[in-house]
Amino acid sequence: MRVLMISWDYPPSGAATGSQVGPVSEALAALGHAVTVVTRHGPGSGHGDVRVVRAPDDPPSFPSTSGPLAHTMAVNHTLTRTALAVADDRRFDVVHAAGWLVTQTAVTVKEHLGVPLVATMRATEAGRNRGFLPEETNRTVHSVETWLGAEAGRLLVPSDYMRWEVSRLFDVPPHRVDTVPLGIDPAQWTVPARVASAARLRFAGEGPLVVFAGRLAPEKGVGDLLTAAATLRLRHPGTRFVIAGDGPERSALIEQSRVLKLHRAVSFPGHLPQETLAGLFAAADAVVLPSRYEPAGTVALEAAAAGAPLAAASTGGHASLVEPGVTGLRFPAGDPRAIAESVSILLTDHVLARALADRARRAVLETHTFPVVAAATAAAYEAAIEESATFAARRGTARTVRARRAAAVPAGNLLVGAPPVPTPSPDAVLATSQLLAAYDDATFDAAMAVSATTDDDHDAAWAAGVRAGRAAVRAELDRAAASREALARDAAACAAAEAFDVLLAPTQRQ
Repeated sequence: MRVLMISWDYPPSGAATGSQVGPVSEALAALGHAVTVVTRHGPGSGHGDVRVVRAPDDPPSFPSTSGPLAHTMAVNHTLTRTALAVADDRRFDVVHAAGWLVTQTAVTVKEHLGVPLVATMRATEAGRNRGFLPEETNRTVHSVETWLGAEAGRLLVPSDYMRWEVSRLFDVPPHRVDTVPLGIDPAQWTVPARVASAARLRFAGEGPLVVFAGRLAPEKGVGDLLTAAATLRLRHPGTRFVIAGDGPERSALIEQSRVLKLHRAVSFPGHLPQETLAGLFAAADAVVLPSRYEPAGTVALEAAAAGAPLAAASTGGHASLVEPGVTGLRFPAGDPRAIAESVSILLTDHVLARALADRARRAVLETHTFPVVAAATAAAYEAAIEESATFAARRGTARTVRARRAAAVPAGNLLVGAPPVPTPSPDAVLATSQLLAAYDDATFDAAMAVSATTDDDHDAAWAAGVRAGRAAVRAELDRAAASREALARDAAACAAAEAFDVLLAPTQRQ
């Protein structure tokens, strides 16, 4: 296929969009597809077989009072001129919009070429604002997202949760939405033991190490983790907490740690280089992901690839990756007590933590590498091309009926009634029913009592996670005990053989 991809960023830009567009484009080219990327002005001309065309840096300057949308529209004008020139120069089978920021360009080029449009949506404006659109800018962005959802024959989202969200917000039929997971390069997150040791020495010393990495914004739930940290320091003296990243809440979080008397136990190193962050993940006893809104879960993938045990909120992409008692532990978003219980499990039982981390890494290698993501993306292109005639007819009818009316933005919370959180696998549930009574720890009993006080879906998810965790603890302890017994037998046999060798040595010398 001949693909024209429109993207706000492209490597070497370090932006989140570019971090996916670049490797996915290269993986598509490796599969034999001809990929051309049109993006903003900047350095770099592409990698391998991907052709990258950058727009001139000529949008006019706007005063700060104009807001970010004025600049976005100006950049879209330069992108559109560049993309139309490319489109006139060669033929394409599909246009791919890598996010809402390039909606104007993507729709214009799609109509100019008469080919189907595929769009990626990694998050939504309503989702970032917990279901609300409080300002005019928020409502405008939502309207643009709605426009993109209506014009795209297929929408690509990173998780099953996002599939529900875009279907609900933009009235897009679920059959037009494809879950295409985020990709990572596992080699970038696999570090030598010396790098992990250096990270532990730098950030934790001899104590347990708990890590968060991400943008320091309200939706990331870092304040909930700091509240839980006060409890964890009492249960596990010497625990150190590293809050890596930057964002608008950094100062407030530093002040919260001071108020909680955690300022000596918590460090805020800011944005870390990729290799340093990979070493920090590899050294961590637990990577905690307390997001209240997390449509994709990139950090969870990176931490899992580095071999870190995960404790994650039952939200969005995290709920899809972290299966309680199998690839990590889950807790309800916004519940510091549940965060403390989950992290306690990982800090108390290193055998369980290691088993969960190993399974999570295998899951990432199976489903989140860029060749796998590129294959799923190509399948979505093929579906859009196959359905293009039918979709174009339906879209034309819808435009006639609506007569170019502006999309109405409803008031109130647009995301009421979140979808059910994925439940543990049948194997985990079976193990739970068999072993639940065998591990009678007061920590788990207390957590179960907390979970039983409400029928909330998130608390039910936490209860399922605790039960699966208890079962996994017992199963892994039994396995570890059997392994230790086998090692002890082998060691005794070796010791006996060494003694016999000492007796035979003089005879052998003769």
